[in-house]
Order: sequence, then C-alpha cells, then structure tokens
Amino acid sequence: MTTLHTMGQQHSRRSWAEPYKIKVVEPLRTTTREERDRAIAEAGWNTFLLHSRDVYIDLLTDSGTSAMSDRQWAGMMLGDEAYAGSVNFYRLEETVQKYYGYKHLVPTHQGRGAENLLSQAAITPGDHVPGNMYFTTTRFHQEKAGATFHDVIIDEAHDTASLHPFKGNIDLDKLQALIDEVGADKIPYVCMAATVNMAGGQPISMENARAVRELTDRHGIKVYLDATRAVENAYFIIEREAGYADKSLAEVLAEFCSYSDGATMSGKKDHLVNIGGWFATNDDELFEEVRNLVVVYEGLHTYGGMAGRDMEAMAIGIEESLDMPYMRSRIGQIQYLGELLEQWDIPFVKPVGGHAIFLDARAFYPHLDQEQFPAQTLAANLYADSGIRSMERGIVSAGRDPETGEHRHPKLELTRLTIPRRVYTQAHLDLVAESVKACFDARDSATGLRLVYEPKYLRFFQARFEPLP
Repeated sequence: MTTLHTMGQQHSRRSWAEPYKIKVVEPLRTTTREERDRAIAEAGWNTFLLHSRDVYIDLLTDSGTSAMSDRQWAGMMLGDEAYAGSVNFYRLEETVQKYYGYKHLVPTHQGRGAENLLSQAAITPGDHVPGNMYFTTTRFHQEKAGATFHDVIIDEAHDTASLHPFKGNIDLDKLQALIDEVGADKIPYVCMAATVNMAGGQPISMENARAVRELTDRHGIKVYLDATRAVENAYFIIEREAGYADKSLAEVLAEFCSYSDGATMSGKKDHLVNIGGWFATNDDELFEEVRNLVVVYEGLHTYGGMAGRDMEAMAIGIEESLDMPYMRSRIGQIQYLGELLEQWDIPFVKPVGGHAIFLDARAFYPHLDQEQFPAQTLAANLYADSGIRSMERGIVSAGRDPETGEHRHPKLELTRLTIPRRVYTQAHLDLVAESVKACFDARDSATGLRLVYEPKYLRFFQARFEPLP
C-alpha cells in the first residue's frame, strides 16, 4: 500500500493552511484540449486576448484579482457617493497617513493614473529617471513626459539563478555614476519599486532603501516609491534582514516609506481590492500641482476615479494586508509552488519572490532565439495544456527602442505565474505545477512564434502572434 504524505511531511516541517475559510464560491469551467487550441489561436497566441470564460486557473495577474473579505464587502455598503468631499476619501486619507506616513493623498482610478500624474507634474523634457528595473506602464509615462529611463538595479537581478536575498536593491555606484554624468538637476526623482516585478517579485532591503535616501539627500534628489507591493516587501525584510525579525509589518512598512518623499500605488495588489490607486507625497508644491492635474485626468481630488465604496474597501484592505498570518499565507503559496517546481529541476527565478513564480523561458527553450518569443510561447503552451493563463515578461513586454525602432532585448525572458490573493487553494497550485512540468517535459517540440500585429503602445497587451513552422 502506498503511503501518502502531506506537503509538510514531504519537506520535514508542519503543514500550514490558509488563515481564512471560504464563504462564497465561483464555479470554474473546464475545457477540452481541442477547445483550448481553438481559443488560443483565436486570441493570436496572446493570453491577454483570451476570454476569461475559457480560462480554468487564471494566473495572468494579481492586479485587481484578489478576493475581498466580508469586512470589505460590508464596507462597500457604507459608500458615500457624493461627488465632492466623500466620507470614504477622508477615511482612506487617514489610513494611508497612518500606515504609509505620507502627508498628502490624491486618489486615482488605478496605479497607472498615479504614475501619469507624477510624471506630468515632476518631469521636464530632457530629464533622466533612474529606477531599479523598468516596469512597463511606469517607464511609458516617464518617457511620454520626455524623460529617459535608466536601470540602476544590482547585476544579480538579471541572473535567474542568483540567490541574493534582495535582488531588487539599487546599485549605488550605478546611481552615483548617472548623477555624475547628467547632473542632479536633470534627475527629478529616483523611482524605487518594492518589490521589483520584472525581476521576479524581488525585494529591496531596508539597508539599501536607507542608503539610497542618504545618497539622494546629498544631491537634493527626491525618491518616489512604487509602493504597489510594499507590504510584501516588508515581509521579506522581516524574514531575511537582520534586526527586523521581531518587528510588525506595520512598523517595517512605516520605516521603509520614511526613506522616500512619496509614492504611487496600485491598490489592486497589496490593498486587496478590484480597482483603485493613489498618489501620495510630502511635497506641498508637488501636491498642489497633482491635485490640480487629477481633476483633468481622473476626477475630483476627493474621489480621483474611484467610487466611495471602492475607497472604503481599500481603507479596510490596507489594514488587512498588514496582518502577519495573512501575509505569511500569501507568500507561502508562492513558496509552495516554487518547492514543487524545484523538485523537478524546472528553471525559474530564485529566490522565490512575493507575488509570482517567474519561469525562465530562455532555459525552458534554449533552442529558441529571443526574437522567436520564448516566454510568449511558453504562456501559450501552458494554456493549451491545461487552461492555465499566465503572461509574458520578456522581449514582448520590453517593447521597442523609441530611437532605433528595434526590439529591446532584456536579459530576463520570463513567463509569470501570478497568484491572486485569497483566491486559489493548494490543490489548484498542484495542478499548476503539474501543467508546468508537462510543458517542460515537451520543451524540445516548441517551435516559437512570430509577431503578426503590433500595437503602438504597450504591445504585450494586444499584440497577436502565430506559430513558426
């Protein structure tokens, strides 16, 4: 008789369980291989163009896909939908001030709205913005405002096998070299992301954030945080950095944010809501400009594109995100999936990051040239195998150089398996792992893709492909 073991027993530890119980369920639809082959072909082998009804387990993104709590749903009934001066705005403002520590708050419809406002208000054409690896929409808004983006992340971030615990760190020498080259007056701010999505959800250390603050202070340069997953970053600081093991998530988050002048936020991640974001700053003059601009691009400064009920749910979500048992479960799910893949020697970004497993498509398909889109190929093949939707984070996401028109060739060619918060169970992740293994076992038969339709902006959302012969 075969002896069955729990996952905890298999890894010589006690098992863990999600710190919540299921109250409402949404049925999932299974499909046949024939149906999936037809669906991915109709979508131009781009998982963004699939209909959600054809997706079994949706790991496209963790943005706006979280399950809200009973407290958040109850809070939705307290929505004050007044056009001006909503009660819920002041509740959200107070909550952000309490936990993130910034003086001024401007709500937006989502994170890219905040990125646009910061870029429009702070950047002058000809400026240079350094950051710890690009993010697609962030860099777009910076470049659209006339700036040049510079990647100043540490080299280890571009090495999928490196076990550096804080691969999101900014390289101080690279940052100083850029300051020396272009001058501090041409750098409106340093864009510091926590965690770094395109590097595999990798965190920044508190030591590095403090050092960046000290360097920029010497030159009079501002630091603006992409705080989208800053609470997840705080968890990694507690787990990996000396001196923080006994700190709470709220304490670590407050100190981390104190090394910046403000932040952009997509509330669709850490804040556990389906829509919404904000811009926050300690700069009175910049706040005045952004508060004027938000009326043009988003809505009045006391709702900024969100309904009152959304702001209430967000305020509650901020508090819930700082609960350690929840965050331990959140990160634990990603680590669990990583453990399954590692036992089969499947290549992915290590150490495991905060919101996703990033499969190394270069190592998956070494026979494919990068311009045959290996990460896009892997995402399409994974869907065809099982109905699991992932997404590309490689040459397609990197886009084209605006001057030469040639493809940018990032060092990382990744397929992202993004885990929504409080949505899937361990059993779902078992199915994901088995599907990844099936694609890995069949890797030699992959032929790659060619681009047949390319939109002008952020092409990975709407591009279409077809298989190479």
